[in-house]
Amino acid sequence: MKEILDYYNIGDRYDTVKEWYDGYRFGNMDVYCPWDVIQYCYELTADPAAGPKAYWSNTSGNDAVRHFIEKAGNEQTKNEIEALVAGDTVIKEIHEDLTYDQLYDTIDNLWSVLFATGYLTQRKMADDGVYQLAIPNKEIRKLYTRQIREYFNHRVRSNSKRFEAFCEALKTGDAEKTEKLLISYLYDSITVRDSSVRKDKKEILYHGLMIGILANADGWMAKTNADSGAADQCETLWNDRLRPATERERGGVSRDGYCDVKVEIEKEDIGMIIEFKYAENARLTAGCKDAMAQIEKMEYTRELKRQGYRTIYKYGIACFKKKCKVVCEKEEYDPEE
Repeated sequence: MKEILDYYNIGDRYDTVKEWYDGYRFGNMDVYCPWDVIQYCYELTADPAAGPKAYWSNTSGNDAVRHFIEKAGNEQTKNEIEALVAGDTVIKEIHEDLTYDQLYDTIDNLWSVLFATGYLTQRKMADDGVYQLAIPNKEIRKLYTRQIREYFNHRVRSNSKRFEAFCEALKTGDAEKTEKLLISYLYDSITVRDSSVRKDKKEILYHGLMIGILANADGWMAKTNADSGAADQCETLWNDRLRPATERERGGVSRDGYCDVKVEIEKEDIGMIIEFKYAENARLTAGCKDAMAQIEKMEYTRELKRQGYRTIYKYGIACFKKKCKVVCEKEEYDPEE
């Protein structure tokens, strides 16, 4: 691979190519995806600044991954998908004798389909027919996360009753109902979990979940005010829904920090500030207190007041895995005073 990249005078891209397109294993051989490598080399010769893309995955219908995620109804399978996306492995028996009419029958069969079609690869064979499976590289991991996001958004839209109740609870300051419904969304979702990342990076996953839900609300403008580095971390789950606020949009918000999520419902003259905290050791109450204290200290409501919103809800949300606690304070603002 180094020889190929040096031939095209792009040897400095070796680490990128390895991260995105390596990772397949056939027997005892580690293999790159040749289609991806050649396509990327071709693009780099035309544009030296070109970034890596999901070339191979864009050539197929990705039906196997979609069916797999749709069938992940039980908590065990959800946890296994989360582990795979986080870079871990799972142990599964692979069936090599499936017929076409059996491929999508069960979740057990789908493990075999994903392995046979390259959406999973082996790290080692644990026993006869039993493999240690992993997602091969960053290209395929992004495919999984895109399918997970699309599936979650479909779930949000398909259960309109729950979605409407969640929005109603948020815009009326009903913390108890918001908490109950947010927990149901957490259990309904498949998230990236990684115990090794910093606490603030874990919090970003919950920002993305909230943005993903509220993106379906007509007349609501929900955005993260996280800096660009934080938004990049969340991109794996919600890339086209989560954007860092521009300097103009940040306006009067303290330059020392930015609120996690800002919501504007202009037609109802309602604004919201939502601050998340990841509660280590499930200290949810303390996490909520920290979130609310940060909202006050950093004066996150100042921009909403500058825009003339009269009703402002301040939410402190503490999360630990798929548990959460929500507190809310309502602030009435009169621009004439």
